[in-house]
Amino acid sequence: MALEGVVTSSRITEYLTLTKPRLTALALFATLIGFLMGASGPLDPFALVHTLVGAALVGAGANALNQWLERDVDALMQRTKSRPLPAGRLNPTEAFVFGVTASGLGVASLMLAVNLLAGLLACLTLVSYVGIYTPLKRKTALCTLVGAIPGAMPPLIGWAGARGELGLEAWVLFAILFLWQLPHFLAIAWVYRDDYARAGFQMLPVVEPDGASTARQIVLYGLALLPISLLPTMLGVAGPVYFVGAVAAGVWLFGAAVSVARRQSCALANRLFLVSVGYLPVVLCLMVVDKTPL
Repeated sequence: MALEGVVTSSRITEYLTLTKPRLTALALFATLIGFLMGASGPLDPFALVHTLVGAALVGAGANALNQWLERDVDALMQRTKSRPLPAGRLNPTEAFVFGVTASGLGVASLMLAVNLLAGLLACLTLVSYVGIYTPLKRKTALCTLVGAIPGAMPPLIGWAGARGELGLEAWVLFAILFLWQLPHFLAIAWVYRDDYARAGFQMLPVVEPDGASTARQIVLYGLALLPISLLPTMLGVAGPVYFVGAVAAGVWLFGAAVSVARRQSCALANRLFLVSVGYLPVVLCLMVVDKTPL
């Protein structure tokens, strides 16, 4: 009986790993921020819970299907070869069934328990991430730009869950997430470019190994993020505390991006990654704390 319990616990852990828990948690956090910013008046706990559960299921299923599609190349990379599929701890059929079931339940939950718009946005996120971004990683360096679209969808799902519609303010949240992802993921690609090259992924630092174009894009997107991040105050959905915090955080991120461009080292790219990890929760939490009633 004890052995059976250990085996069951181990299987649960493997399925949890399939969901990429940190990435799913980040998407869920962005969904929550979108819901809180979109809510007008008292929060509807039923809508909030079902929005988060649905978004979590879609994110978990999408990440599982991503690993199912990339199981062959994951086996070639040091950072991914120990995942459940390349390591043989789960078989592809199990991962596929889990991914389809979780994402299907998530979309259905959003459509039936929240609203049609939230469900359609989640469906679009799933299709663009699994069906477009994932295969593009083997074909073109534009994959990072394309992949930032589904990555920026969670706050739209949250906003739609709260209001049943999307306004300009929701699209500003989308733009902030979209622009933030580009220096964030280009920094990751820079650090792991040898791994990506072994797998045949056409990330920009792989196809352009001298780093000049990658550095330019990191700086460009870091700079573009600064004014876009100030729009919530300009549109009247966040106050001056958010504005000051967004300026400070944006300068912090931009400074890290410029450092990478000047010296082009893995250590500075890793520092940019860590700065970007700190930037997002600071800015989004400040936005909610200093929210102006809609």
